[in-house]
Amino acid sequence: MLEDQDIIQGCMNNDALAQRELYNKYSPKMLSLCYRFANYKTDAQDMLQEGFIKIFTQIHSFQNKGSFEGWIRRIIVHSCINYLKKHKKFNDSVELEYAENIKVKQESLSNIMLAKQVIECIRLLPIGYRTVLNLYAIEGYSHKEIGELLDIQESTSRSQYTRAKVILENILIKKSIISNDKESINWVASLK
Repeated sequence: MLEDQDIIQGCMNNDALAQRELYNKYSPKMLSLCYRFANYKTDAQDMLQEGFIKIFTQIHSFQNKGSFEGWIRRIIVHSCINYLKKHKKFNDSVELEYAENIKVKQESLSNIMLAKQVIECIRLLPIGYRTVLNLYAIEGYSHKEIGELLDIQESTSRSQYTRAKVILENILIKKSIISNDKESINWVASLK
């Protein structure tokens, strides 16, 4: 297995072995990142593919400032956003009064880890809410940065995030992942 510096250098030289090594090393983690933004597995795979094309063509711009994985992650996040913009996926939204009508698939909760359950519940959110929640609470972008990325107002990002937390809380309660008590609700409220 090659070290990151060897992979970077090989990719700069268009070495297919280094490119394959980079893809094999980082694609599983990046696919799960894409899956958080996508409605369908095929969309996530397309986002990943577009992201890796950018990584391979822009690898010369990596300046060894910060982690290589962080650099890859930023490119993949931007690829996800660009994919959603390109396919006009942000038009799907739900007002709060309709959030109760979202059908939640009941599963055997005893066999699924909490983290996976929460991610699956996040995936039930309308794409605009989900994207803002992912970018703010999970990826660590500010509302100002999100506004710039998505071509929306900073205040729109804030309201989408607030609505996403309310809908997510309702979904988590309906799926019995959290209870309707104050402590559980505070957990959702504490998302960043």
